Amino acid sequence: MSSLKLNSFLDRYTDKPKLLKPYIIAEAGVNHEGSMDLAKRLIDEAREGGAHAIKFQTYKAETIASKNSPSYWDTTKESTKSQFELFKKYDKFWKKEYENLKSYCDKVGIEFMSTPFDVESSFFLNDMMDVFKISSSDITNLPFIEHLCSFEKPIILSTGASHLWEIQQAMDVIQKHKNIVCLMHCVLNYPTLNENANLGMITDLIKKFPETVPGYSDHTLPYNMDTLKIANLLGAVVLEKHFTHDKSLPGNDHYHAMDKEDLKVFTKQMDDVYELLGLQKKIPLDTEEKSRENARRSLVAKKAIKKGEYITKAHLTWKRPASGISPAHLDVVLGKESIVDIEEDEILKWKMLS
Repeated sequence: MSSLKLNSFLDRYTDKPKLLKPYIIAEAGVNHEGSMDLAKRLIDEAREGGAHAIKFQTYKAETIASKNSPSYWDTTKESTKSQFELFKKYDKFWKKEYENLKSYCDKVGIEFMSTPFDVESSFFLNDMMDVFKISSSDITNLPFIEHLCSFEKPIILSTGASHLWEIQQAMDVIQKHKNIVCLMHCVLNYPTLNENANLGMITDLIKKFPETVPGYSDHTLPYNMDTLKIANLLGAVVLEKHFTHDKSLPGNDHYHAMDKEDLKVFTKQMDDVYELLGLQKKIPLDTEEKSRENARRSLVAKKAIKKGEYITKAHLTWKRPASGISPAHLDVVLGKESIVDIEEDEILKWKMLS
């Protein structure tokens, strides 16, 4: 996997619409669970699996949720009922830890990202990142969006649980600052059932917000990774999915995440897909030249034509190969005088005619 940076990738998305082999973000979130060794393992495995970037989440429980904030996840998988309590479990990393992880990402060759959930973290993350991710949960937090735009960097905006007017409201703020925007379709269910994925919404976002770069943030169960593949073929060129080292672990963000092996499957699938897609401009291929010559047709004498005869439709048919006059020139040939004897079933050439 190349060390392609998202900023450069977004710059390539200029001649729309077009399909691009996707930029893949492994969303590690807080699946490091406060362990630096585990965080570095996630980085290594995301890199090995083929991700271009790994993204963490930076927050403190006290600034992201009130103490009586209820859960919105599947409590059979994550029994914690309070958002505050859940966030408190995993908010141990701060500036020093993320500086360490940023350095490690640079060392192994994968882009470092982390979603800030407060103003304080945004300042120190700004020194480590070329883009800012805005969570679906902050799409109506217009003052925070305005603050993140002030860094003058591209914005990845997730749109889970949003009305179009809410997306437009956020876009109005961003566009004032003229930041490049990657607009991510997202469904804010953990997990998202296939019947709720609504990948068709990607095409609506492309239509409604043509000035943005299309993306998709996925919360479906990994299975065979077809969800991400279909999303890309619908136009989403930046893809994000939760990432873990072990899907069997308890907790909200492990069981619906992809792991290294899922990521390998997906990157191989996309290699195969883009081998099949090939060029996005219609031209004849060099490999088709023999077919152009032998599978197409020429005008052929339906019966013998004597020297001095004027060609009529009764003289002609069309047969393979295409080594003679193309049937496309029939109207030009009709009425011309034959300057040689032409045998029945002989392919017509321009040198035979006046």
